[in-house]
Amino acid sequence: MSAPAPVQRTALQLYRDCLRLIRHIAPGNSPKGMALRTMVKSDFGKNSAVKDEAQIEVLKAGAIRALSNYMLYESGAKDKKLGTAMKKFNEDERAGMRNKDDKTVPKK
Repeated sequence: MSAPAPVQRTALQLYRDCLRLIRHIAPGNSPKGMALRTMVKSDFGKNSAVKDEAQIEVLKAGAIRALSNYMLYESGAKDKKLGTAMKKFNEDERAGMRNKDDKTVPKK
């Protein structure tokens, strides 16, 4: 597997972005905010010893994807049209997964 294109943000910038987003999502010392901060600190701390540049780029891309997914999720909650489209997409995906699981092997 080849390494993804370099992400333009440093790991420290991503860490700070995550903490800023948490302050926006759950201001103050709410249980949700404390849990999210603990999770982010744990994940970044766990990967602080990684030295392989390719692996660092993969981790950074994952962090950016997680931030982007959350922002899209929040936007869907506020924008009725986007929220409806996301809900329909998720229902279609779940229906497709159920159909895969429901397939039975034909008997001979």
